[in-house]
Amino acid sequence: MKLKSVDISKTASASSIVFDALRKAIIEGDLAVGEPLRQDEIARLFNTSRIPVREAISRLEEQGLVKAQRYKGAVVAGLEPEEAAEIFDFRALLEAEIIRRAVPKMSEELLRRARGYCEAFSASSDPMTWGDLNREFHSALYNASDLPYHLEAVDNAMDRVDRYLRAQLVLSDGMERANREHMAILEACEKGNAEEASALTRMHILGAKKSLLEHLNGLSRR
Repeated sequence: MKLKSVDISKTASASSIVFDALRKAIIEGDLAVGEPLRQDEIARLFNTSRIPVREAISRLEEQGLVKAQRYKGAVVAGLEPEEAAEIFDFRALLEAEIIRRAVPKMSEELLRRARGYCEAFSASSDPMTWGDLNREFHSALYNASDLPYHLEAVDNAMDRVDRYLRAQLVLSDGMERANREHMAILEACEKGNAEEASALTRMHILGAKKSLLEHLNGLSRR
C-alpha cells in the first residue's frame, strides 16, 4: 500500500490523521480505484489500533471516496460517467452562486493571492501540482463568500473528481483552456463584476465536465 508510515500512537486525533492521509492518497491517485483498504495494515503503518482506522474509513465512505464490497471490505471507489456528470452539474450551480456572493467582499490582498495561484498554475510544468494549484485558485476566490457550508460541499464534490481532472489535464488541451478561463474569471473579479464572474465560472465547470466525460468514455471503450 502506497502510504507514508506515521507514528500516531500518542496522538489524540489519530482518526483525523489517518483520514487526512488516506483522503490525500486517494485524491492524488496513490491508492488506485478498487484497491482494498486493509485495516490491520493501515493500523500498523500509523502505529495505532484499528478503531481510528475504522472511523477514518467510515468518514471516507460518507464522502463517496470509499465503498464497501462483498468479500473485499472497504475499497477505493471509482466514478461512473453519470455520477461525474451529476457532480459537475452540482458544482456549476453551487460555485457560480458562491463566486457571485464573494466578489463584492473581495479585498485587494485576496485578489493578489488569487492572481499568484493563477500565474503559478499557468507556469507549472509539473502535472502533480496542477490539481492543488487549481483548487487553491478557486478557493482563494470563494473564501470571501463567507459561506462555509457551501464551501464544504464544494470541497467534497472536488474530492470525488480531482484524480480524474488531473488525468484529463494531462491527456488533453485542458491546461491551456483552464489557463484562459481562470484568467477571465480573475479579471471579472478584479473589475468587481459579480455576474460576469458567476457566468464564467459556470461555463468553466461545464466545459471541464464535457472534457472529462469524453476522457472517461474513452477509457471505458478501451
